[in-house]
Formats: sequence, structure tokens, C-alpha cells
Amino acid sequence: MVAINEIEVKNILTKTGVPAGDYVINPYIGCPHKCMYCYADFMKRFTTHKEKWGDFLDVKIYNKKMKLDTLNGRKVLFSTVTDAYNNYEQKYQVTRKLLEQFINTNIKISILTKSDLVLRDIDIFKQIPGITVGISLNTLDDTIRKKLEPRASSIEKRLNAIKTLYTEGIYTYIFLSPMFPGITDFKEIINRSRSYTNEFWFENLNLRGAFRFAVLEYIGKNHQELMPLYDEIYKWKNNEYWWILEKEIETFGIENKIKCVSYFYHEKIRKNNIARHSYT
Repeated sequence: MVAINEIEVKNILTKTGVPAGDYVINPYIGCPHKCMYCYADFMKRFTTHKEKWGDFLDVKIYNKKMKLDTLNGRKVLFSTVTDAYNNYEQKYQVTRKLLEQFINTNIKISILTKSDLVLRDIDIFKQIPGITVGISLNTLDDTIRKKLEPRASSIEKRLNAIKTLYTEGIYTYIFLSPMFPGITDFKEIINRSRSYTNEFWFENLNLRGAFRFAVLEYIGKNHQELMPLYDEIYKWKNNEYWWILEKEIETFGIENKIKCVSYFYHEKIRKNNIARHSYT
């Protein structure tokens, strides 16, 4: 059961330090997908909720016109600490109403979601030049997905959504994030979807905060053979696995002429303002 609240906000557009954008819009506070590894659970401290992260959703009510005149050529992300197309978007349509304000502007919109509800707004996407729409996934095994992301759309629905968007002329990407060591097979995902995906993004699994224990417990119970690898990476802080994997992605992208964008070591990228690595 998800606790739903409607809150009026004075501002909906904020600057972001995320490497992929200049500004961000988070139409909701909270996310009902309840992903085991969700880094955004830190947002709970800015609320009065007693519910666990994933069990509440604040719907932002913003009925004003955004000041977009100074944003020409800038990139706006939907979203960084929520999913703009969570199931409740079907009722409240906060994301859709906000997107309508970007129609026929020169502002670059980038959307990332785990939901096939994104297909609802194709009519708007076609009126926003330069829009990119992506889905995030880290496995093609829906049994694993159900444990890691119990309330998100199935793998098949996500892939079908990207394929439909691509067919409709929308620029698409798949964000392999977070990549689970020994579980995420990036070649399998790319080979499955490369015919309808313009580019692929990658981010390593960071284990910090409250979800660290939950993820390691899951690995111990369901993938016990991988525990030595996880100990090496997360207990002994050995990043060799990620160095090798990033090189493999680079080589695979170049050899197959696939655009691959690396967001490994996200915290360092943000702290040092290092440009992303793109392999084509």
C-alpha cells in the first residue's frame, strides 16, 4: 500500500549536478517502484513520512507556467530521484502537463523511466525537437527483476516500449544501471535491443546507505557463488572489476559501432565535473 499525498510547490525546475543535464524536474517525491538498490532513499529525510521509501508518494501540484526563456539549448532531465512515469502518473498526469510546456521549444529533454506508461505521451514527444527517451534495466531475467524492482514494469514491457518509441521516430537509449557484478550481461542486453536503441549508457552498482545490507543479503541468498566477488569489490574496495568491465564495454562499442556512454564512478564524475566517456 502506497500512501499518496498532494503537495503544492512553488518551483518545479531546479539545477542539477548530474553529468547528463543542466536542470531536473522531479514531478513526485518518492517512488512506488520500491527498487532494492534505490539511492534516492535519502530524500525521505526531507519529508515527514514515517513510511519506508517506496511506500509513499507526494504528488507535486504545480499549475504555473515555467520560465523557460533562458533555457534554450539547455538539457532538462525527467527525473533523478523519482520515476516520472510511475503508476500514479496515469491518474495525476503531472509529467504530461509539464511536458506540454516544452512543446516547440529549443530545450533538450531527456527522460528516463522503468515504465511502459511512457508510451502514452508519444504525441507530445513528437512536438519537442531533440527529445531523448530511455529506459533503465540491468537484466533480461524477469525473475531477478521481480526481486530487485518488484513494482516496476516487466523487462518485456520496457523493451517493447523502447522499440515502439524508436519506430515512432523518437531518439532512444537504454541505461544499464545499476550494473550488478556477475549478473548484468551487457552484451546480452545490447544484442537483444540494438536494432531499436540509438545508444547505451552504463553505470556501476554503488553500495552505500541503507540499501547496502539489503543488496548484499539478496546476493548471499540468491547468488551465493558471487559473494567472494562482492566482498572483493565492496568490502575490500577493489575496483579492478569495474576497470576491466569499462574497457570491455569500450572495446565492444568500437568493434560493433555502437554508441556506448559510461557513467562509471558517478560520484567522482559529479565531484570533479569530469565529462562522460563516449565510445562510438
